[in-house]
Amino acid sequence: MALFGTDGVRGLANGPLTADLALTLAQATAVVLGQGRIAEARKAAGKRLTAVIARDPRVSGHFLSAAVEAGLASSGVDVLDAGTLPTPAAAYLIGDIDADFGVMISASHNPAPDNGIKIFARGGVKLPDEVERRIEEAMAGEKLRPTGGDVGRVVRFSDAEDRYAIHLLASLPHRLDGLHVVLDCAHGAASGVSPETFRNAGAKVTVIGADPDGININDGYGSTHLEKLSAEVVRTGADVGIAHDGDADRCLAVDAEGRVIDGDQIMAILAVAMKRDGRLKNDTLVATVMSNLGLHRAMAAQGIAVEQTAVGDRYVLERMNEGGYSLGGEQSGHVIMSRYATTGDGVLTGLHLCAEMARTGRSLAELASVMTVFPQVLINVRGVERSRATDADVLAGVQVAEAALGDSGRVLLRPSGTEPMVRVMVEAASHDDAQRIAEELADIVRG
Repeated sequence: MALFGTDGVRGLANGPLTADLALTLAQATAVVLGQGRIAEARKAAGKRLTAVIARDPRVSGHFLSAAVEAGLASSGVDVLDAGTLPTPAAAYLIGDIDADFGVMISASHNPAPDNGIKIFARGGVKLPDEVERRIEEAMAGEKLRPTGGDVGRVVRFSDAEDRYAIHLLASLPHRLDGLHVVLDCAHGAASGVSPETFRNAGAKVTVIGADPDGININDGYGSTHLEKLSAEVVRTGADVGIAHDGDADRCLAVDAEGRVIDGDQIMAILAVAMKRDGRLKNDTLVATVMSNLGLHRAMAAQGIAVEQTAVGDRYVLERMNEGGYSLGGEQSGHVIMSRYATTGDGVLTGLHLCAEMARTGRSLAELASVMTVFPQVLINVRGVERSRATDADVLAGVQVAEAALGDSGRVLLRPSGTEPMVRVMVEAASHDDAQRIAEELADIVRG
């Protein structure tokens, strides 16, 4: 199996993801990312390469980050340790100080026993598949082994959080004075910086899920568990709730009535605001094939085109970079604002969503009404060949379903990239219709 997945290297810490693997991966990264014109020019001038490293609060992050730092320093790379910070903060800092690359230790929304290693290139951008392949190959090759004064240094990046918070505040088009915001930090990487930044932006802030102990990350809190956030917003009479995941590259929201506002609705709100202000490049939004049909309808009504990609924020990023687009994301809450970030940034997204509420004086429910969410049913058909998604009898069933739905819904069949499974997704004007058609198609896929 390939070492790299869709978002770096991820697995059970001290299971497949060991300190030895982390150290060797770091050494290989130094070999591969230490090449190139800029890196060679720095080395020719007698300068060592520099890398930024950060982590989320999971307890295994301590030994994994130590192993990565050891691998980099032993390869002659100076390491700036930013401590516990969100993934988008690490990406921003790489570009901000012109570091050669960076590493984030996090398993995002996964439970605490898991962890991961995400590698960013110069500028804080994710690595293309080809570079990941070269790093994986380099793990079995010769390593860089400088001696004496040529080995790398590991130092604390003392103002890392301040730099990131200042960057976030500088991006805001409007202060948040008068808003009461409940923040759910998932006991994760944003537990310190998100509440501080929202308060500095002028909001009244109530915080839940911000007491990380190394093992409670994502446990009943955060963007995958919105029940507590909804209840707290209603209990406190707040205007809005914002939820991050463990590494804070996601943002989901709830309105004043505790209703969930997902990534599609957040993108719709931001797209309309950015078009109004002339900040939406080519009046285009980039979204995945899983985004709700209601998003497409709403954007068409606003004169905004929607470019579709495969599922995964890396594919959204690729399309945004190709077209120079300024906004994209996923229903899950990965929202990318390319003017300010090179990856999904949950704190940035939450701030800009609240800024639009403050600027317009409208509630989140009012803003979200720009989009009507179509009922969506997803069934994972397990234990079948992935090729069933393109089987003739399955495609015939899809045609029948699409004819029945007309322009009031859609069907999407998607094979899993890693398991013997086909995902069946149906959208329709009513939940009952979506459920019935999805079940019928799932039966056909099962054969």
